Amino acid sequence: MKVRADVAELLRAGYSNTAIARMLGVDRECTVAPARAALGIPKVKPGFKAAGSIEDLFWRRVRPLDDGHMQWDGYRAKNGVPVLRHNGCNQTAHRVAFRIAHQREPEGRVRPGCDRDGCVAPACQTDRITRAEARKVDALYGAIFGGAA
Repeated sequence: MKVRADVAELLRAGYSNTAIARMLGVDRECTVAPARAALGIPKVKPGFKAAGSIEDLFWRRVRPLDDGHMQWDGYRAKNGVPVLRHNGCNQTAHRVAFRIAHQREPEGRVRPGCDRDGCVAPACQTDRITRAEARKVDALYGAIFGGAA
């Protein structure tokens, strides 16, 4: 059986079948369980497990949607912003998602760059720098092809 590299990596990291299925948007019984058996990795013991990092906590609180975006199922502040608390520090889910996608701290406010309301998918998050770069690309496109992009 050919095992997906991302599934194998998360199995070796100790995640449960359910957590991996949620993170990657795959079927638990058809993709993750057979991969676990093929790799000879024992099932994770049930029970509460503290999140090792804020990124782990992020993945526990999101739900992939059919169109590639993600919905936040965790705590929201009074103003509706999705928030995580890890090791005594609060951070918005958007900032954590940005760090997951870009492997750097965001500059300025982080918000989704897609049209999906409340999306927290790491690939959709933008900061001041990525939005400025997108405006430059749009201007260049307009200069080459005429009109707005």
